[in-house]
Amino acid sequence: MTTEHSPLAIWIIFVAAGLATYLIRLSFIPIIGKVDEVSPRIKGVLRFIPAAVFAALVLPLFLSVSVSPQTMPVITYEPAELLAGSVAAIVAWRTKNIVATITVGMMILWGMQIII
Repeated sequence: MTTEHSPLAIWIIFVAAGLATYLIRLSFIPIIGKVDEVSPRIKGVLRFIPAAVFAALVLPLFLSVSVSPQTMPVITYEPAELLAGSVAAIVAWRTKNIVATITVGMMILWGMQIII
């Protein structure tokens, strides 16, 4: 993959992003010990963070968006992977059993790969 940016510019971006991430994490240290209790509203929001992070990590495995300046964004996917992931998500939601989720998802994926 090529880019129009120089290697120095790319390294500056990496260092700036790393520094920004570090400073964001560091900013919470002064709060420790000063906050006695987290409000119920904040607890309600924090409850959804693991699911949101998991979705952000997993969803790109099933769907990808291709964008070019000349055309509209195009969503691409593999039907077998999308079906297996969708069914596995339903199994996980209904059973809350990780072994069942992985087993059903892999069986559907392998079955679809044999058929397609």
